[in-house]
Amino acid sequence: MAAANYGLIMAGGRGTRFWPRSRKRMAKQVLRLFGERSLIQQTVDRLRPLIPPERIWILTNPYLRAEIVRQLPEVPKRQILAEPAQRNTCPCIGLAARILESLDPDAVMGVFPSDHVIARPARYRRMLRPAFRAARDGKLVVLGIQPRWPETGYGYIEFPEGVRAGALEPIPVLQFREKPDLETARQFVAAGRFFWNAGMFFWRASVFLDALRRYLPQTAQLLDELPPFGSRKFHEAVARLYPRCENISVDYAVMEKATNVVGLAADDIGWNDVGSWNAVYELLAHDRDGNAARSEALFVHSSGNYVDAEGKLVALVGVRDLVVVDTPDALLVADRRQAQKVGDVVKLLEQQKRDELL
Repeated sequence: MAAANYGLIMAGGRGTRFWPRSRKRMAKQVLRLFGERSLIQQTVDRLRPLIPPERIWILTNPYLRAEIVRQLPEVPKRQILAEPAQRNTCPCIGLAARILESLDPDAVMGVFPSDHVIARPARYRRMLRPAFRAARDGKLVVLGIQPRWPETGYGYIEFPEGVRAGALEPIPVLQFREKPDLETARQFVAAGRFFWNAGMFFWRASVFLDALRRYLPQTAQLLDELPPFGSRKFHEAVARLYPRCENISVDYAVMEKATNVVGLAADDIGWNDVGSWNAVYELLAHDRDGNAARSEALFVHSSGNYVDAEGKLVALVGVRDLVVVDTPDALLVADRRQAQKVGDVVKLLEQQKRDELL
């Protein structure tokens, strides 16, 4: 791939739905949920054939930066930056685009979440090549994931009739559709031209900054005031200006308004956003009763359970569809079908000011 291609990995989330394993200083993206490599390490690994680590940039938060630096020694330390405040995806991407443009006016950037699983990386990379080419030609490019069920928790990308999953030619995006209700999601899947929006984008840094100036001028003006990356005043300026940026996603701010948006409609690349403990359960091997465990466990007259309790034996008797996650200072027991609500525990702990458990 061209030397002007770069990767931005967004790694600022807290992963609250993975409490108690996920904490401020050890959030979901740096956890080893599948194998010996953390989710962010796996992200760098699968991009490596297209984007070497020296052209990878990571934006995270102050709590996680040291751990990410430790886990990714192959990525230059100065390219792992902590945002001074959380401002959603649009300012995050804008900051990275501003940095890359100051270093390389021809920079083409791919934007990647840090905490997804892609089981078929070679097929995935096959989709990225035409995405970078279209971005080089001045398009704003989004990767769509072929839906496998009528999901209500994702936004959708609407393509024209006749879209073919796995085709390597970018096609126009008609519109972005917000998270639907179940009946609408079923209609989307049946239509065959609505794909999940997985939050992966491609564009020239300069093209994105121009779009930002048009559609989000207040934030664009703040980012335009930043000195070039490497300047002695750069980090001080980021600390002063970045918190004043609008708190808004790139979808709302730019993609839903822009007219030069195209997309790649991916076929089955084994994508999963690993959004809850239930997703981890689904991705692991199960016994004949549908139980899965990442540590030693015994299941007696029990089915559909997930256990993660390093260093101890867990025995479940006569229960079904539970999530059991044990850490030295906290134990989670949840209905697996309600695993999305684990983040509510974190909200309660915040209200109670239990910082030691966050």
